[in-house]
Amino acid sequence: MTRPLMIVNFFVVLFAVALDQAIKALVVATMPLGAAIELVPFLALFHARNTGIAFSMFADLGDVGLSLLASGVLVVVLALWWKTPADRRLTHFGLAIIVGGAIGNLIDRVRLGYVVDYVYFHTPAFDFAVFNLADACITIGAIIILLDEFVLARTGRDGAVGSGDAE
Repeated sequence: MTRPLMIVNFFVVLFAVALDQAIKALVVATMPLGAAIELVPFLALFHARNTGIAFSMFADLGDVGLSLLASGVLVVVLALWWKTPADRRLTHFGLAIIVGGAIGNLIDRVRLGYVVDYVYFHTPAFDFAVFNLADACITIGAIIILLDEFVLARTGRDGAVGSGDAE
């Protein structure tokens, strides 16, 4: 990884963590636990606590177990990131926002023993899990990496299908 790319990635991670923590602090300071503010008919701010990971899975592992699991996953992602070629800038961006999201949720888990969630998509017939910006960063980062790996890399990044080698 080149030095300029490392600097950009560092600031992407820092921005994701800072924005995630700022929004969570605002939700905690201004909304009682369980309170909801309808924004549009299918989207609300809803102050919730998640004692598990995505969709409250593994809540029975406890704070220490989940923190160790999250830290282990973070180490694996960092190792993959380090091995990613510098020309895979989109993948680097995806990994940066994943790391930022993971750190944002890990801060909550270690500091509070749970993760603050607040985005609630719903309809009269369907309720989606409550999540936060860190979760969105992790999900969007994964989608970006998959797009880069399976769509853009296969088109040779210049729109031509194949490796881009001339015959």
